[in-house]
Amino acid sequence: MKIKIVVEKHSDGYVAYPLGLKGVVVGQGETYEQALADVQSAIKFHVETFGTAVLEEESPVLEAFITEAGVSV
Repeated sequence: MKIKIVVEKHSDGYVAYPLGLKGVVVGQGETYEQALADVQSAIKFHVETFGTAVLEEESPVLEAFITEAGVSV
């Protein structure tokens, strides 16, 4: 099964989380690859623990985009 995963780079490492999965699943690591591997492991554990009901039959997320926009404050 393919799951879309967001990976964020922070000053102290990387954080990764899936889209279209019921519940909270997060992975982290010092590198992109470590965070991705950690979240994949967390997703597997989440499904094993709570069953396949946590998986969306069809993810509502078709594509994901990251952008920046200026905002007056």
